Amino acid sequence: MIQLEKYSLKAMIDQTISAYPNRPALSMVDGQPITYAQLGTQIADTAEMLKEFGIQKGDKVALLSQNLPQWGIAYLAIVSMGAVVVPILVDFHMNEIHHIIRHSGAKAVFVSNAHYDKIGYSDLENAPILFLMDNLTPIEPNLSKDKISDFIQERRNAWKRFRNKALESVGLVDSEPAEDDLAAIIYTSGTTGSSKGVMLSHRNLVMDAWLTLHIQHVDQHDRLISVLPLSHTYECTIGFIIPMMTGACVYYLDKPPTARILIPAMQKIRPTMILTVPLIIEKIFKLQIYPQLTKNLLMRESYKIAPLRKALHKVAGKKLMKTFGGKLHFFGIGGALLSHDVERFLSDASFPYAIGYGLTETSPLIAGCSPSVVKFRSTGTVLPQLEVRIADPDPKTKVGEIQVKGPTVMKGYYKDKQRTEQAFTEDGFFKTGDLGLLTKKNYLYIKGRIKNVIVGPGGENIYAEEIEAKLNEAESVLESMVYESEGHIIARVFLNYEILDAQYKLSNIGSAQAEKFLEKHLLELRSNLNANVASFAKVHKIIEQKEPFEKTPTQKIKRFLYQ
Repeated sequence: MIQLEKYSLKAMIDQTISAYPNRPALSMVDGQPITYAQLGTQIADTAEMLKEFGIQKGDKVALLSQNLPQWGIAYLAIVSMGAVVVPILVDFHMNEIHHIIRHSGAKAVFVSNAHYDKIGYSDLENAPILFLMDNLTPIEPNLSKDKISDFIQERRNAWKRFRNKALESVGLVDSEPAEDDLAAIIYTSGTTGSSKGVMLSHRNLVMDAWLTLHIQHVDQHDRLISVLPLSHTYECTIGFIIPMMTGACVYYLDKPPTARILIPAMQKIRPTMILTVPLIIEKIFKLQIYPQLTKNLLMRESYKIAPLRKALHKVAGKKLMKTFGGKLHFFGIGGALLSHDVERFLSDASFPYAIGYGLTETSPLIAGCSPSVVKFRSTGTVLPQLEVRIADPDPKTKVGEIQVKGPTVMKGYYKDKQRTEQAFTEDGFFKTGDLGLLTKKNYLYIKGRIKNVIVGPGGENIYAEEIEAKLNEAESVLESMVYESEGHIIARVFLNYEILDAQYKLSNIGSAQAEKFLEKHLLELRSNLNANVASFAKVHKIIEQKEPFEKTPTQKIKRFLYQ
């Protein structure tokens, strides 16, 4: 087990660079990996560049870029010099991006060519210094993205001369960041439509990564392909900080992770670890695996028999493992509730999956486990050194709010004392807003968000996510959302038209007749669903969602847009 003398990101990366100087660290899938020794040099050069432009300890520096090796270099350079990194999700609207830059007070922004237009031509007060993420060089605001001004370079050199003389004259040296210093402000993309700046310290992030290693081994021989945005804490801590702590190598895609891009990449890299969200594996199952398992009458009938279904799942699981490169030992799933039928497939197939649970405010992981000890429908065990309790549990179900205390819990919300106070109990527990139950063996089970709970006619708690999971088991349903409207439970569904066309031959009939078939199908969906839920949880109406639901970067539906 890795031992750390100091829980700061600088101490962590310095230790890894010293231990594994010649091991590959970061790379594009089709590129040449940089080694940890090269990473150390580039971190130092980038930190020095920031200092030359006047960035000091405690200053905020934003990152606006798709996943690149340079993203990690910039991140580590910023935190190593004691400045505060502000990762921005590129999927945010331009207005939100500008708000984050203003609210955080960012003095500099690293922006990639691909997203330069979102800030490079903006008329921001106190315009931040811009650096091009693609090559970690300064650029002048309001000029074309390809032009790096000569006078910017001269300004840089002039500042360097001034700074060095000033430091020399007073005998000052730059101080390293302390464990409890602020390392990052992460603006959440949550499903409520209201972003908050979560303040995480060096200790929060490094401790969460270190505690996670107690439940899942990672070492210098591991290879990860990154498919989730680095600006999200899930990918940043588990998919970046942990590899950087252990000497592993992370590979990045140059295009969105569609099957056409991802499968060749996995065949080339043969990753040992992947982090994903439920929607990705659910789509793979619904659109590729399930149709193959039920492609003829004999297979459809066999699939209804549990032992035969399990045998089919095992065969499909072996094919999926081969498709993923054949070396996978950890397939991590987090960010939302995984559907029952997809987890059943992964479990039957003995696929090396594991489910984790956490929030941005907890750096993020609260509970998780390795594939060898995963329990069906559980998010795993609570991390060591964290104290988790179920507040005000229901006497019958034992379900209550999950509350957590420990070294991975945030410092608070930036410039928002009121929200910070509301987020904690009087005795210092963070209120997650999630409902769950905790077993005697420390396994945590998630039921859903408190704000998504529907109260039944007799005061019963109805968990929208559980109804959605049942609804999503229908082969024609790709996604669903359940909510309350005027005292009724309503479901919206985004349908799989490939399945419907095969079932009803919609392409061969008129639009009026097709509409009637679809109405009939929605009624059948409702009938089948209601036969499998409690009487107080029956759905009143199912509405077709014509377009895919709008989602956060971790593929959670933005519920506030539809309720």
